[in-house]
Amino acid sequence: MKRFTTKFAAAALALTLAVPALAEPVKVGMITTLTGGGASLGIDVRDGFMLAIKQAGNKDIEVIVEDDQRKPDVAVQLADKLIQNDKVDVLTGIIWSNLAMAVVPAAVGQGKFYLSPNAAPSALAGKGCNPHYFAVSYQNDNLHEASGAYANDAGFKKTFILAPNYPAGQDSLTGFKRFYKGELAGEVYTKLGQDDYAAEIAQIKASGADSVFFFLPGGMGIAFMKQYAQSEVGLPLIGPAFSFDQNILQAVGDAALGVKNTANWSKDIDNEANKKFVEGYQAEYGRLPSIYASYGYDTANLLMSALAKAPVSDMAGFQAALEAADFSSVRGKFSFASNHHPIQDIYVREVIKEGDILTNKIVATAMTDRDNAYVSECKM
Repeated sequence: MKRFTTKFAAAALALTLAVPALAEPVKVGMITTLTGGGASLGIDVRDGFMLAIKQAGNKDIEVIVEDDQRKPDVAVQLADKLIQNDKVDVLTGIIWSNLAMAVVPAAVGQGKFYLSPNAAPSALAGKGCNPHYFAVSYQNDNLHEASGAYANDAGFKKTFILAPNYPAGQDSLTGFKRFYKGELAGEVYTKLGQDDYAAEIAQIKASGADSVFFFLPGGMGIAFMKQYAQSEVGLPLIGPAFSFDQNILQAVGDAALGVKNTANWSKDIDNEANKKFVEGYQAEYGRLPSIYASYGYDTANLLMSALAKAPVSDMAGFQAALEAADFSSVRGKFSFASNHHPIQDIYVREVIKEGDILTNKIVATAMTDRDNAYVSECKM
Protein backbone atom coordinates (compact mmCIF):
# COMPACT_ATOMS: atom_id res chain seq x y z
CA MET A 1 0.00 0.00 0.00
CA LYS A 2 1.10 3.52 -0.76
CA ARG A 3 -0.37 6.69 0.68
CA PHE A 4 -0.12 9.85 -1.35
CA THR A 5 -1.25 12.71 0.82
CA THR A 6 -1.06 16.38 0.09
CA LYS A 7 -1.34 17.07 3.78
CA PHE A 8 1.77 15.25 4.97
CA ALA A 9 3.98 14.79 1.90
CA ALA A 10 4.76 18.31 0.83
CA ALA A 11 8.12 17.30 -0.59
CA ALA A 12 6.52 14.69 -2.85
CA LEU A 13 3.71 16.94 -3.94
CA ALA A 14 5.18 20.44 -3.99
CA LEU A 15 2.45 23.04 -4.22
CA THR A 16 2.24 25.05 -7.39
CA LEU A 17 -0.94 27.00 -6.78
CA ALA A 18 -2.59 28.27 -3.63
CA VAL A 19 -6.20 27.10 -3.26
CA PRO A 20 -8.70 27.44 -0.42
CA ALA A 21 -8.91 24.51 1.99
CA LEU A 22 -11.87 22.17 1.70
CA ALA A 23 -14.57 22.25 4.34
CA GLU A 24 -13.44 18.81 5.47
CA PRO A 25 -10.51 16.56 4.52
CA VAL A 26 -11.22 13.84 1.97
CA LYS A 27 -9.87 10.30 1.72
CA VAL A 28 -9.71 8.71 -1.72
CA GLY A 29 -9.15 4.97 -2.12
CA MET A 30 -7.46 4.16 -5.42
CA ILE A 31 -7.50 0.50 -6.43
CA THR A 32 -5.55 0.04 -9.64
CA THR A 33 -3.14 -2.29 -11.44
CA LEU A 34 0.49 -1.56 -10.58
CA THR A 35 2.17 -4.93 -11.15
CA GLY A 36 1.96 -7.72 -13.69
CA GLY A 37 0.21 -7.49 -17.05
CA GLY A 38 -1.34 -4.10 -17.64
CA ALA A 39 0.64 -2.36 -14.91
CA SER A 40 1.46 0.58 -17.16
CA LEU A 41 -2.24 1.40 -17.42
CA GLY A 42 -2.72 1.68 -13.66
CA ILE A 43 0.53 3.56 -13.19
CA ASP A 44 -0.57 6.14 -15.74
CA VAL A 45 -4.01 6.57 -14.16
CA ARG A 46 -2.37 7.07 -10.77
CA ASP A 47 0.21 9.50 -12.11
CA GLY A 48 -2.37 11.57 -13.99
CA PHE A 49 -4.59 11.74 -10.92
CA MET A 50 -1.76 12.81 -8.63
CA LEU A 51 -0.50 15.41 -11.11
CA ALA A 52 -3.88 17.15 -11.10
CA ILE A 53 -3.87 17.34 -7.31
CA LYS A 54 -0.33 18.67 -7.30
CA GLN A 55 -1.06 21.30 -9.92
CA ALA A 56 -4.11 22.45 -7.95
CA GLY A 57 -2.10 22.68 -4.75
CA ASN A 58 -4.79 20.77 -2.88
CA LYS A 59 -3.73 20.05 0.71
CA ASP A 60 -6.82 18.24 1.93
CA ILE A 61 -7.06 15.15 -0.26
CA GLU A 62 -5.34 11.99 0.92
CA VAL A 63 -5.01 9.25 -1.68
CA ILE A 64 -4.47 5.67 -0.53
CA VAL A 65 -3.20 3.63 -3.49
CA GLU A 66 -3.55 -0.16 -3.61
CA ASP A 67 -2.41 -2.69 -6.22
CA ASP A 68 -5.17 -5.05 -7.39
CA GLN A 69 -2.72 -7.21 -9.38
CA ARG A 70 -5.48 -7.46 -12.04
CA LYS A 71 -7.27 -10.01 -9.81
CA PRO A 72 -10.98 -9.55 -8.96
CA ASP A 73 -10.70 -11.26 -5.57
CA VAL A 74 -7.81 -9.00 -4.58
CA ALA A 75 -9.74 -5.93 -5.71
CA VAL A 76 -12.73 -6.95 -3.58
CA GLN A 77 -10.53 -7.45 -0.52
CA LEU A 78 -8.89 -4.06 -1.05
CA ALA A 79 -12.24 -2.32 -1.44
CA ASP A 80 -13.46 -3.85 1.81
CA LYS A 81 -10.31 -2.71 3.60
CA LEU A 82 -10.49 0.81 2.21
CA ILE A 83 -14.16 1.18 3.13
CA GLN A 84 -14.18 -0.56 6.49
CA ASN A 85 -10.70 0.17 7.88
CA ASP A 86 -9.46 3.28 6.09
CA LYS A 87 -12.90 4.92 5.99
CA VAL A 88 -12.39 6.39 2.52
CA ASP A 89 -14.97 8.83 1.17
CA VAL A 90 -14.51 8.13 -2.55
CA LEU A 91 -13.18 5.19 -4.56
CA THR A 92 -11.50 5.24 -7.97
CA GLY A 93 -8.74 3.68 -10.07
CA ILE A 94 -9.95 0.36 -11.52
CA ILE A 95 -8.72 -0.39 -15.04
CA TRP A 96 -10.38 -3.72 -15.88
CA SER A 97 -14.14 -4.16 -16.28
CA ASN A 98 -14.28 -7.57 -14.61
CA LEU A 99 -12.71 -5.98 -11.53
CA ALA A 100 -15.14 -3.07 -11.72
CA MET A 101 -18.07 -5.48 -11.78
CA ALA A 102 -16.66 -7.19 -8.69
CA VAL A 103 -16.15 -3.96 -6.74
CA VAL A 104 -18.45 -1.14 -7.84
CA PRO A 105 -21.94 -2.53 -7.06
CA ALA A 106 -20.97 -3.39 -3.49
CA ALA A 107 -19.14 -0.09 -2.96
CA VAL A 108 -22.01 2.12 -4.12
CA GLY A 109 -24.39 -0.17 -2.23
CA GLN A 110 -22.56 0.92 0.93
CA GLY A 111 -23.10 4.57 0.04
CA LYS A 112 -19.63 5.26 -1.36
CA PHE A 113 -19.06 7.34 -4.47
CA TYR A 114 -17.10 5.63 -7.23
CA LEU A 115 -15.46 7.71 -9.97
CA SER A 116 -14.20 5.48 -12.75
CA PRO A 117 -11.07 6.63 -14.60
CA ASN A 118 -11.28 3.76 -17.07
CA ALA A 119 -13.54 0.70 -16.81
CA ALA A 120 -17.15 1.48 -17.73
CA PRO A 121 -19.03 -1.77 -18.48
CA SER A 122 -22.46 -1.66 -20.07
CA ALA A 123 -23.95 -3.44 -17.05
CA LEU A 124 -23.26 -0.32 -14.96
CA ALA A 125 -24.54 2.09 -17.62
CA GLY A 126 -27.99 0.61 -18.11
CA LYS A 127 -30.13 -1.22 -15.55
CA GLY A 128 -27.20 -1.39 -13.13
CA CYS A 129 -26.61 2.37 -13.02
CA ASN A 130 -26.37 4.07 -9.63
CA PRO A 131 -26.53 7.70 -8.45
CA HIS A 132 -23.12 7.30 -6.78
CA TYR A 133 -21.34 5.82 -9.81
CA PHE A 134 -19.74 8.10 -12.41
CA ALA A 135 -17.73 6.96 -15.43
CA VAL A 136 -15.34 9.80 -16.21
CA SER A 137 -13.62 8.07 -19.13
CA TYR A 138 -16.33 6.82 -21.52
CA GLN A 139 -18.88 4.03 -21.71
CA ASN A 140 -17.10 0.84 -22.75
CA ASP A 141 -18.75 0.65 -26.17
CA ASN A 142 -17.90 4.23 -27.22
CA LEU A 143 -14.47 4.09 -28.83
CA HIS A 144 -15.37 0.83 -30.56
CA GLU A 145 -18.57 2.35 -31.93
CA ALA A 146 -16.39 5.05 -33.45
CA SER A 147 -14.14 2.38 -34.99
CA GLY A 148 -17.19 0.81 -36.61
CA ALA A 149 -18.23 4.17 -38.02
CA TYR A 150 -14.69 4.78 -39.29
CA ALA A 151 -14.57 1.34 -40.95
CA ASN A 152 -17.62 2.36 -42.99
CA ASP A 153 -16.02 5.67 -43.98
CA ALA A 154 -12.81 3.87 -44.96
CA GLY A 155 -14.75 1.61 -47.30
CA PHE A 156 -14.11 -1.67 -45.50
CA LYS A 157 -16.68 -4.31 -46.42
CA LYS A 158 -15.50 -7.46 -44.65
CA THR A 159 -13.82 -6.89 -41.29
CA PHE A 160 -12.45 -9.56 -38.94
CA ILE A 161 -13.03 -8.58 -35.28
CA LEU A 162 -11.46 -9.88 -32.06
CA ALA A 163 -11.26 -8.94 -28.39
CA PRO A 164 -10.61 -10.62 -25.00
CA ASN A 165 -13.46 -12.55 -23.43
CA TYR A 166 -14.35 -10.30 -20.49
CA PRO A 167 -16.94 -7.51 -20.05
CA ALA A 168 -14.95 -4.79 -21.82
CA GLY A 169 -14.11 -7.12 -24.69
CA GLN A 170 -17.75 -8.08 -25.11
CA ASP A 171 -18.77 -4.41 -25.01
CA SER A 172 -16.04 -3.68 -27.54
CA LEU A 173 -17.36 -5.98 -30.25
CA THR A 174 -20.95 -5.03 -29.46
CA GLY A 175 -20.03 -1.37 -29.93
CA PHE A 176 -18.20 -1.99 -33.19
CA LYS A 177 -21.09 -3.98 -34.65
CA ARG A 178 -23.60 -1.32 -33.61
CA PHE A 179 -22.25 1.09 -36.25
CA TYR A 180 -20.41 -1.13 -38.73
CA LYS A 181 -22.49 -1.80 -41.86
CA GLY A 182 -20.29 -4.34 -43.62
CA GLU A 183 -19.91 -8.10 -43.36
CA LEU A 184 -17.96 -9.81 -40.58
CA ALA A 185 -15.20 -12.08 -41.86
CA GLY A 186 -14.91 -13.54 -38.38
CA GLU A 187 -15.63 -12.77 -34.72
CA VAL A 188 -13.30 -14.18 -32.08
CA TYR A 189 -13.01 -13.78 -28.32
CA THR A 190 -9.51 -14.46 -26.98
CA LYS A 191 -8.39 -15.34 -23.47
CA LEU A 192 -7.80 -12.38 -21.16
CA GLY A 193 -4.03 -12.04 -20.75
CA GLN A 194 -3.27 -14.17 -23.82
CA ASP A 195 0.16 -13.65 -25.40
CA ASP A 196 0.16 -16.05 -28.37
CA TYR A 197 -2.08 -15.12 -31.30
CA ALA A 198 -0.80 -17.53 -33.95
CA ALA A 199 -4.16 -19.31 -34.19
CA GLU A 200 -6.13 -16.08 -34.49
CA ILE A 201 -3.78 -14.67 -37.11
CA ALA A 202 -4.14 -17.87 -39.13
CA GLN A 203 -7.92 -17.44 -38.93
CA ILE A 204 -7.62 -13.86 -40.16
CA LYS A 205 -5.43 -14.93 -43.08
CA ALA A 206 -7.92 -17.59 -44.16
CA SER A 207 -11.05 -15.49 -43.63
CA GLY A 208 -11.08 -13.38 -46.77
CA ALA A 209 -11.17 -10.22 -44.64
CA ASP A 210 -10.27 -6.82 -46.05
CA SER A 211 -9.48 -5.34 -42.60
CA VAL A 212 -9.06 -6.23 -38.93
CA PHE A 213 -10.57 -4.57 -35.87
CA PHE A 214 -9.03 -5.56 -32.53
CA PHE A 215 -9.29 -4.49 -28.92
CA LEU A 216 -6.33 -5.85 -26.95
CA PRO A 217 -5.15 -3.49 -24.20
CA GLY A 218 -1.78 -3.56 -22.49
CA GLY A 219 0.58 -6.47 -23.06
CA MET A 220 -2.02 -8.32 -25.13
CA GLY A 221 -1.91 -5.59 -27.77
CA ILE A 222 1.88 -5.57 -27.81
CA ALA A 223 2.02 -9.33 -28.36
CA PHE A 224 -0.63 -9.27 -31.09
CA MET A 225 0.89 -6.34 -32.97
CA LYS A 226 4.37 -7.85 -33.02
CA GLN A 227 3.09 -11.24 -34.19
CA TYR A 228 0.76 -9.66 -36.76
CA ALA A 229 3.62 -7.64 -38.25
CA GLN A 230 5.80 -10.75 -38.50
CA SER A 231 2.99 -12.71 -40.17
CA GLU A 232 2.91 -10.37 -43.18
CA VAL A 233 -0.88 -10.74 -43.42
CA GLY A 234 -0.83 -7.07 -44.36
CA LEU A 235 -4.52 -6.21 -43.90
CA PRO A 236 -5.33 -2.73 -42.58
CA LEU A 237 -5.79 -2.59 -38.81
CA ILE A 238 -8.36 -0.57 -36.91
CA GLY A 239 -8.68 -0.35 -33.16
CA PRO A 240 -9.56 1.82 -30.21
CA ALA A 241 -6.91 3.98 -28.58
CA PHE A 242 -6.22 1.21 -26.06
CA SER A 243 -4.69 -0.93 -28.82
CA PHE A 244 -2.39 1.93 -29.90
CA ASP A 245 -1.74 3.68 -26.63
CA GLN A 246 1.43 5.65 -25.96
CA ASN A 247 3.02 2.81 -23.98
CA ILE A 248 2.05 0.10 -26.49
CA LEU A 249 3.48 2.08 -29.41
CA GLN A 250 6.96 2.21 -27.94
CA ALA A 251 6.98 -1.55 -27.44
CA VAL A 252 5.54 -2.35 -30.89
CA GLY A 253 7.73 0.02 -32.87
CA ASP A 254 7.39 1.07 -36.50
CA ALA A 255 4.96 -1.74 -37.31
CA ALA A 256 2.23 0.53 -35.92
CA LEU A 257 2.99 3.51 -38.17
CA GLY A 258 0.00 4.73 -40.15
CA VAL A 259 -2.56 2.66 -38.24
CA LYS A 260 -5.84 4.44 -37.48
CA ASN A 261 -7.41 4.28 -34.04
CA THR A 262 -10.33 5.95 -32.29
CA ALA A 263 -10.02 7.99 -29.11
CA ASN A 264 -11.77 10.61 -27.02
CA TRP A 265 -8.42 12.15 -26.09
CA SER A 266 -5.17 12.94 -27.90
CA LYS A 267 -2.17 14.95 -26.84
CA ASP A 268 -2.76 17.35 -29.74
CA ILE A 269 -6.27 18.43 -28.70
CA ASP A 270 -5.93 22.20 -28.75
CA ASN A 271 -7.13 23.66 -25.47
CA GLU A 272 -5.40 25.19 -22.46
CA ALA A 273 -6.29 22.38 -20.06
CA ASN A 274 -4.74 19.77 -22.35
CA LYS A 275 -1.62 21.82 -22.96
CA LYS A 276 -1.15 22.24 -19.20
CA PHE A 277 -1.66 18.51 -18.70
CA VAL A 278 0.69 17.32 -21.46
CA GLU A 279 3.46 19.75 -20.54
CA GLY A 280 3.07 19.12 -16.81
CA TYR A 281 3.05 15.36 -17.22
CA GLN A 282 6.23 15.37 -19.30
CA ALA A 283 7.94 17.66 -16.81
CA GLU A 284 6.86 15.55 -13.82
CA TYR A 285 7.41 12.05 -15.16
CA GLY A 286 9.73 12.40 -18.15
CA ARG A 287 7.41 10.71 -20.62
CA LEU A 288 4.46 11.53 -22.83
CA PRO A 289 1.07 10.93 -21.20
CA SER A 290 -1.19 8.12 -22.30
CA ILE A 291 -4.95 8.17 -22.66
CA TYR A 292 -5.12 6.47 -19.24
CA ALA A 293 -3.16 9.31 -17.68
CA SER A 294 -5.60 11.79 -19.21
CA TYR A 295 -8.52 9.95 -17.61
CA GLY A 296 -6.83 9.96 -14.21
CA TYR A 297 -6.15 13.68 -14.56
CA ASP A 298 -9.76 14.49 -15.50
CA THR A 299 -11.08 12.29 -12.68
CA ALA A 300 -9.09 14.22 -10.07
CA ASN A 301 -10.17 17.56 -11.50
CA LEU A 302 -13.82 16.47 -11.54
CA LEU A 303 -13.49 15.40 -7.91
CA MET A 304 -11.92 18.71 -6.87
CA SER A 305 -14.54 20.71 -8.77
CA ALA A 306 -17.30 18.90 -6.86
CA LEU A 307 -15.56 19.25 -3.49
CA ALA A 308 -15.35 23.00 -4.06
CA LYS A 309 -19.17 23.07 -4.08
CA ALA A 310 -20.16 20.46 -1.49
CA PRO A 311 -18.54 18.06 0.97
CA VAL A 312 -18.91 14.33 0.38
CA SER A 313 -20.98 14.13 3.58
CA ASP A 314 -23.66 16.17 1.79
CA MET A 315 -24.38 13.28 -0.52
CA ALA A 316 -27.13 14.95 -2.54
CA GLY A 317 -25.12 18.15 -2.91
CA PHE A 318 -21.93 16.29 -3.80
CA GLN A 319 -23.75 14.18 -6.39
CA ALA A 320 -25.22 17.31 -7.96
CA ALA A 321 -21.77 18.92 -8.01
CA LEU A 322 -20.32 15.88 -9.81
CA GLU A 323 -23.19 15.92 -12.29
CA ALA A 324 -22.44 19.56 -13.09
CA ALA A 325 -18.92 18.57 -14.28
CA ASP A 326 -17.72 22.11 -13.64
CA PHE A 327 -14.08 21.62 -14.59
CA SER A 328 -11.87 22.14 -17.63
CA SER A 329 -11.47 18.73 -19.23
CA VAL A 330 -8.41 17.90 -21.30
CA ARG A 331 -10.93 16.65 -23.87
CA GLY A 332 -12.54 20.08 -24.25
CA LYS A 333 -16.34 20.06 -23.95
CA PHE A 334 -17.45 17.50 -21.40
CA SER A 335 -20.75 16.76 -19.70
CA PHE A 336 -22.57 13.79 -18.22
CA ALA A 337 -25.55 11.98 -19.67
CA SER A 338 -28.34 11.13 -17.25
CA ASN A 339 -26.71 7.76 -16.50
CA HIS A 340 -23.47 9.48 -15.38
CA HIS A 341 -21.38 8.63 -18.46
CA PRO A 342 -19.71 11.30 -20.62
CA ILE A 343 -21.13 13.12 -23.59
CA GLN A 344 -18.09 13.84 -25.76
CA ASP A 345 -16.50 13.88 -29.20
CA ILE A 346 -14.56 10.84 -30.43
CA TYR A 347 -11.72 11.22 -32.92
CA VAL A 348 -9.80 9.17 -35.45
CA ARG A 349 -6.06 9.24 -34.78
CA GLU A 350 -3.14 8.06 -36.89
CA VAL A 351 0.08 6.62 -35.50
CA ILE A 352 2.97 8.87 -36.49
CA LYS A 353 6.58 9.41 -35.50
CA GLU A 354 7.85 12.60 -33.86
CA GLY A 355 11.62 12.35 -33.82
CA ASP A 356 12.30 8.95 -32.28
CA ILE A 357 8.95 8.75 -30.48
CA LEU A 358 5.86 7.04 -31.84
CA THR A 359 2.66 8.85 -30.96
CA ASN A 360 -0.77 9.72 -32.35
CA LYS A 361 -2.30 12.70 -34.10
CA ILE A 362 -5.96 13.48 -34.79
CA VAL A 363 -6.92 13.18 -38.46
CA ALA A 364 -10.73 13.25 -38.27
CA THR A 365 -13.74 13.38 -35.95
CA ALA A 366 -15.64 10.09 -35.87
CA MET A 367 -18.52 11.10 -33.58
CA THR A 368 -19.76 14.38 -32.13
CA ASP A 369 -21.46 14.67 -28.74
CA ARG A 370 -21.76 10.90 -28.38
CA ASP A 371 -23.42 9.71 -25.17
CA ASN A 372 -24.08 5.95 -25.02
CA ALA A 373 -26.53 3.26 -26.01
CA TYR A 374 -27.76 2.52 -22.48
CA VAL A 375 -29.12 5.88 -21.28
CA SER A 376 -32.77 4.84 -21.70
CA GLU A 377 -32.21 1.69 -19.61
CA CYS A 378 -31.01 3.67 -16.59
CA LYS A 379 -33.90 4.51 -14.26
CA MET A 380 -32.20 6.27 -11.37
